Amino acid sequence: MRTVTSLEQSSALRAVAAAAGVAGVLDAVFAVIAYVFVLRAFSIVGVLQYIASGLLGQAAFSGGLLTAALGVGVHFFLAFAFAGLYYALAMRVPALRSHAISAGLLYGAAIWIFMDFIVLPLTGTPKFPFDPAVFASFLLDHAFFVGLPIALLARRGLSV
Repeated sequence: MRTVTSLEQSSALRAVAAAAGVAGVLDAVFAVIAYVFVLRAFSIVGVLQYIASGLLGQAAFSGGLLTAALGVGVHFFLAFAFAGLYYALAMRVPALRSHAISAGLLYGAAIWIFMDFIVLPLTGTPKFPFDPAVFASFLLDHAFFVGLPIALLARRGLSV
C-alpha cells in the first residue's frame, strides 16, 4: 500500500481550497444576482441568511450579520466538501481528469439536483414553489460555476 507524502497532501489541500474558493465565489455571485436583482426575493444579507436557515430555520432571518456570516461559512464549507469529494474521486478515476469538462458539468448539475431535491427539503430553509426557470438557471449555475471549476482545478492539482 502506497503512503501519501506531506507534499502530496499539501498539494491536494491547495487544489481543493482553490477549487472551493473559485466555485464558492462564482456560485455566491450568481445567487446574489438571481435572488437580489432578478427575483427580488432577498437582500444580499438575506441571501446569506437563507443559507444559514438550513441550520437555524426562520431564526436565521432575525440574526443580522451574525447569521449572514454563518451563511458564508456554511456556503464555503459545502464548496470545500464538494471540491474535496471530486478531488478524491478524480485521484481514483482517471476519466474524471481526462474528461474534466464534461465530468465537471455533470458533477455540478448533480450537486444542484442533490441539494435541491434531497438536502434543502430536510433543512429549515424556506420552501418556494417549484419554478422550472429558476431550477434550470441554478442547474446551469452549478454546472458551469461550481462543477466545472472544481473539475478543472482538481485536474490541475492532480497533474502537478
